[in-house]
Amino acid sequence: MATELKDLTKRETNYSQWYNELVVKADLAEQSAVRGCMVIKPYGYAIWEKMQRALDDMFKATGVQNAYFPLLIPKSFLSREADHVEGFAKECAVVTHYRLKTAGDGSGVVVDPDARLEEELIIRPTSETIIWNTYRNWINSYRDLPLLVNQWANVMRWEMRTRMFLRTAEFLWQEGHTAHATSEEAQAKAMEMINVYADFAKRYMAMPVLMGVKTANERFAGAVETYTIEAMMQDGKALQSGTSHFLGQNFAKAFDVKFINRENVLEYVWATSWGVSTRLMGALIMTHSDDNGLVLPPQLAPIQVVIVPIYKNAEQLSGIDAVVKPVVDRLKAMGISVKYDNADNKRPGFKFADYELKGVPVRLVLGPKDIANGTIEVMRRDTLEKETVPFKGIEDRVKALLDDIQQSLYDKALTLRETKTVKVDTWDDFKAQLELGGFILAHWDGTTETEEKIKEETKATIRCIPLDSVPEEGTCIYSGRPSHRRVIFARNY
Repeated sequence: MATELKDLTKRETNYSQWYNELVVKADLAEQSAVRGCMVIKPYGYAIWEKMQRALDDMFKATGVQNAYFPLLIPKSFLSREADHVEGFAKECAVVTHYRLKTAGDGSGVVVDPDARLEEELIIRPTSETIIWNTYRNWINSYRDLPLLVNQWANVMRWEMRTRMFLRTAEFLWQEGHTAHATSEEAQAKAMEMINVYADFAKRYMAMPVLMGVKTANERFAGAVETYTIEAMMQDGKALQSGTSHFLGQNFAKAFDVKFINRENVLEYVWATSWGVSTRLMGALIMTHSDDNGLVLPPQLAPIQVVIVPIYKNAEQLSGIDAVVKPVVDRLKAMGISVKYDNADNKRPGFKFADYELKGVPVRLVLGPKDIANGTIEVMRRDTLEKETVPFKGIEDRVKALLDDIQQSLYDKALTLRETKTVKVDTWDDFKAQLELGGFILAHWDGTTETEEKIKEETKATIRCIPLDSVPEEGTCIYSGRPSHRRVIFARNY
């Protein structure tokens, strides 16, 4: 592993290659035999599980319950909401047959032409259609509302250019789908959930995000309004890290989902949907990691503390084991995940490099001399700083250190974003600033035509109209027409 670490490409040399290598070398994921799909390895999945656990608790605190809906969607369902089908048609994988048979020439198996499905099925790219078709059976009266449901699932979007975690043909996510009696209630839910995502990003991922609303051109297919959290990666590119959609009555009308309101009048329900995916893994990697490997915020690290003994013989190891066991027990009792690595098949240097590569936040090292002196060596992964401290009370010191690392990672990422967020007022300055990376606050005339021309000429998109933006009169950087507020532009993943 020490050799592999030395070979990790530096971020400033090739950021994209650094990312791809790190995903593999840190044992997070690898390419699968299916083009565009990945295998999430146990260490990577352990991080995703911690994300799931935290988010699931946050969802349930808002009254949401989990359910599960089919992977396969009748093709006719997608055509019921015109904008929705147009938005996903190019990414759909279609099931046309249900059986194989042995080829007559003995060359293998072929699709049985007699086993063609009466109606072709779509592997879900998202589940609005199948869920709203189901909700029609669940909702009759205002007493059935609100209906607050989430599912943890996999989806498939047939991407041509893929990168592990950031964009794969199949990925894992959660998708919430709620039904409400009023427009105001649904809009409030959509806002509540984007705030949940922003809170999760800050408290667990140590990742600052901007909350905003998407332009009509960037809006979710079939939505009335799309809210987003946008994060800045170390290379200055933006990453959309979660979205929440106010769907109006579009899907209720498409699937004839009505309810009798309190005035005994039949009307269509109002809807939201919202989701985050394993793309958050990519965000986590690119927000904090360095040229030595992963840097994980303690809240999401599968192993928060690793203890490595230094010894020459079995007798010394036995003595260290006896001293370390109570520490391990006390750390676990404090809710801290700890690993005592006393395996004798790897040298300490190998272990140091491996845990550094995997981003374990705190490393403790001790040997016979430390025991005699009543000391222990502590290293924090985020800064690689080492210090020798008293062994007594090490548990409390570790707890405080983990809290400090979590906050320090957030502060560092926030400082980077603030440093690389710039106001620009002219087209030439806009193009020059784009080459430096980061978020650009600039005026836009509000038209899709201008938005698309800027994207075509620079590959920059409007990431969002910040929710906390204030009105400001100006002129569009591209068209020169009047503008009433600045929006966030950036190149993105």
